[in-house]
Amino acid sequence: MDELSYYEILEVTKSANGDEIKKAYRKMAKQHHPDRNPGNPDAEHKFKLCNEAYQVLSDDNQRAMYDRYGKEGLQGGGASRGRGGFDDLGSIFEEMFNGFGGTGRRQSREPTDKFPLDMGVEMKISFKEAVFGCEKEVTFSSKKSCKTCKGTGAKEGKVTSCTQCGGKGQVYVRQGFMTFSQTCPACQGEGTMATAKCSDCKGKSYTDSKESVTIKVPAGIDTGNRLRVSGRGNTGKNGVAGDLYVTFEVEEDSHFLRNGNDIYLQVPVFFTQAVLGENIAIPSLTGDVLLELEQGTKDKQQYRFRNEGVADVHGRGKGDLIAQVTLTYPTKLTSEQEDLLQKLQLSFGIESKPHESMFESTFDKVKGWFK
Repeated sequence: MDELSYYEILEVTKSANGDEIKKAYRKMAKQHHPDRNPGNPDAEHKFKLCNEAYQVLSDDNQRAMYDRYGKEGLQGGGASRGRGGFDDLGSIFEEMFNGFGGTGRRQSREPTDKFPLDMGVEMKISFKEAVFGCEKEVTFSSKKSCKTCKGTGAKEGKVTSCTQCGGKGQVYVRQGFMTFSQTCPACQGEGTMATAKCSDCKGKSYTDSKESVTIKVPAGIDTGNRLRVSGRGNTGKNGVAGDLYVTFEVEEDSHFLRNGNDIYLQVPVFFTQAVLGENIAIPSLTGDVLLELEQGTKDKQQYRFRNEGVADVHGRGKGDLIAQVTLTYPTKLTSEQEDLLQKLQLSFGIESKPHESMFESTFDKVKGWFK
């Protein structure tokens, strides 16, 4: 396709008029556009060639130079490409992709607000409030579209079309053979500019308002969860308010550790309790529960209590309480306690010294290494 002439690339004759060239370009560019051919380098290359061909053939001066001298003539000193061709190219992309795949540009801008209607705040709540639910008052600052200037930020609402983007809110930038659009830096994408700033909102287009609302926090809420409060966000030009989103951060508890809907609890157990397998009372979210230790319970051993965890915030049951044993030992012994422990150890006989039977053959093996 590189060796083809610009007319062959667009599949038109040399006698084609401007409308025929534009129609042919629309067809070819749409066919080879990268958005329609993701990961296809051949289509991307053809798309660039189509752009190059159209930018030349859509400009009368460049087309005449190309017809007479070919591509070499375009590289001469008098063959600089005019900006008008790029604007025309951008308008074609607006028509081709407007409303399709999210890549289009609006040809005419409807009045929009200069701030998002939805807004968010963060709220810190205690472990207990998150587990059992509560009511909380949220204080926040919201934006209300200025009534004096009708949300334009302009004195008496008088605005003019942006001179830089011509009211489109977008400007076009050329990179190689590609043309891209970006938000107009002069009007920030609004397409209009104030002739003078509104005295009430100082040109911001909105006023700030302190508000508060009481919300019902459902049981089971967790850090990172959001709660939507309908109609309590910022208020736009048409008087419609967005939504307020409250994002929660749950404080940690000194004993209970939460993981999703499950609750973990470390239970210190004296070594004799573990050996004997005692029953001990431990706290849960709803009161005391009985932990029945197995004889010979090991360190870090876990016991699970079904449905003793946190209620699922979406109403899908409850989590579990997992009690994890942490064995503790005496830090100091009296002489009497030492005697009792030695007597206890002797009472178990060979069972109290498992290392002897395990390492007996190893001792003999190591001794043989030095003979």
